[in-house]
Amino acid sequence: MENFSENAMKILRARYFKKDEKGNLVETKPSQLFRRVSRFIAKAEKNEAERKLWEERFFQAMMQKDFMPNSPTLTGAERNMCLSACFVLPIEDSLDGIFETVKNAALVHKEGGGTGFDFSRIRPAGSFVRKTQGIASGPVSFLRVIDAGTEAVKQGGTRRGANMGVLRVDHPDIKTFITMKSDGITAQNFNISVAVSNAFIQAVKNKTTFDLINPMDNQVVGQANAQEIFDLIVNSAWTNGDPGLIFIDKVNQLNPTALQGPIRATNPCGEQPLHDYEACNLGSINLLNVYDKKSPDLVNWEKLRETIQLGIRFLDDVIEINLYPLEPIAQMARSNRRIGLGLMGFADLLIKMGIAYNSEAGRSLGSKIIKFMKAEAVLASRSLAETRGNFPNIEKSIYKGQKMRNASVLTIAPTGTISRIAGCSSSIEPIFAFRVVSKILDGEISDIHPQFQQWQEKHPEEKPPAHFITAQEISPLDHLAMQAVFQEYVDSAVSKTINFANSATREDIADAYLQAFDMNIKGITVYRDGCRSLQVLNKAGEEKPKPMGRPDAIPSTTHKISTGLGNLYITVTYFNKKPFEVFASIGKSGYSTMADAEAIGRLISLALRSGISTEEVVNQLKGIGGAEPIFTNGQLIQSIPDAIAKVLETHVGKVNSRHQDFNALNCPICGSSVTDEKCPTCANCGWSKCNGV
Repeated sequence: MENFSENAMKILRARYFKKDEKGNLVETKPSQLFRRVSRFIAKAEKNEAERKLWEERFFQAMMQKDFMPNSPTLTGAERNMCLSACFVLPIEDSLDGIFETVKNAALVHKEGGGTGFDFSRIRPAGSFVRKTQGIASGPVSFLRVIDAGTEAVKQGGTRRGANMGVLRVDHPDIKTFITMKSDGITAQNFNISVAVSNAFIQAVKNKTTFDLINPMDNQVVGQANAQEIFDLIVNSAWTNGDPGLIFIDKVNQLNPTALQGPIRATNPCGEQPLHDYEACNLGSINLLNVYDKKSPDLVNWEKLRETIQLGIRFLDDVIEINLYPLEPIAQMARSNRRIGLGLMGFADLLIKMGIAYNSEAGRSLGSKIIKFMKAEAVLASRSLAETRGNFPNIEKSIYKGQKMRNASVLTIAPTGTISRIAGCSSSIEPIFAFRVVSKILDGEISDIHPQFQQWQEKHPEEKPPAHFITAQEISPLDHLAMQAVFQEYVDSAVSKTINFANSATREDIADAYLQAFDMNIKGITVYRDGCRSLQVLNKAGEEKPKPMGRPDAIPSTTHKISTGLGNLYITVTYFNKKPFEVFASIGKSGYSTMADAEAIGRLISLALRSGISTEEVVNQLKGIGGAEPIFTNGQLIQSIPDAIAKVLETHVGKVNSRHQDFNALNCPICGSSVTDEKCPTCANCGWSKCNGV
């Protein structure tokens, strides 16, 4: 396995190794993947000697897990695909402009990218449209259009589109925007954030009103109660984690290219505020690998310096060699050459050093590391500028008159999948749980933090020391304090989830929002544990559903359908002309799979006999992925549940899935259970909600 864990290998096989047209693996070892990537990126170097030198250095950095580029670079190298993770696309206030953006978003999603949009320039719902003499439907309606387009674009089983939707707090449709995801169905391919101004926050603090602005003419069209809007944001975030906040004035105040105009939106995870048509080219350094017990302060600073220099060069090469989905994106990427070098394994490093994440020592180490990274990244970019030239838009930046290759150099991005490959903790996040068990169709995957496992083996029955602390045990204020530590030296932004216990109140979240503003953080995302997985309780006095008894004789139909696990035989019985029971058995398969098929049938029967509609059953089962997908009679059968859903559809007609149920804590690709957090990542196949991986 070339020193990669079995869980890492599962993710590599499922998501990153190159496959032929029949889906067979062409790459079977990490070295083959990383050689392909390093060879392709090094083509940007100026001559053959430099290409060979840097190909080997890039290769060794990835094989040793010192540095990992973002997922699109791993999947797209030498495959005629885009290597950038995310983009911001403009939406202008015209039907032509809006649907041009819809088309461009589809092209980006096809290439495996995520997209951010600012809907603030679209006129509010109810506005008069002079040309058609009609009424405008407003920004939220067009967000739904893009959401539907995202749902429709399947990306070869590698990535699925992810989006960020932004609306300014002073837009007249702000209330509709804030509450649109409250039904758990709308805009499930979007994270949403409210772009709040300094004036709005001051109005909240002063308990006054603020102006609502019509984007058609920038005229004031009314006032809103700041506390009322703020409470609406807080309540929605408390309920389901959306929306987040972007402190848009702070973003633009600290934007190194502010003379090019305002930044209006970010990428889907919020760590990259970008101009229209800009791309984010990301990679991360594994801090666990700079731990050095021989060093006086336990950090190998020279190794970190060398890895920073390598990372900056790698990402600058990505810009040069990249195949962008749209020409305006290519022009902006090469004009600003914005890159985002980040980190992962920070929580692991703290544990190695015996430092608690929520301690002053933890924040001090974080500050020391990110300050060092900023200084060295700027030096590396300046060094590249000496031989390769400045970024073309340098005269419209804070670096005017200086040497600088890249408009920005650092970004703290979430690293869910690449950190699992590297075997380290994600980004600057604390450990979510030291022991995670993911349930899959034929068993379980146990994911135990290696340092925690080693400590337990040496100290059985003992209480873990304070540095073994999980995200839920850390106070929101300590989460924010760590985010602020890193934001001070990061010239883009910091993606971090501020975790709350399920018992947290709305007041707790409101306090966190205001504290984040005062800490000069560019944005904040909160997540209250379990807020997306709670089931609706039966109201007092309501009867619980009871399954109907089975008649002595009942008509039935038996179907045979091929699956990747063998022929599946599905018997559907009828009562009152509707499906009443389902029996499923599978031949020539293991006892475990046979038992699973029988169990699924029994549970479906229980649901149908209890009055649950066949359409609802189909909606829950349809599209569940498995380890052995297969094409049968022109349709893709992804798993046993998916096969049963397709058979039931033949009895009730086609069922249009309402949504991908991201509120349920199961991976939509392979069906594994995933941890309950704002941006869950599947340990089995590498799917990540926020990144679309």
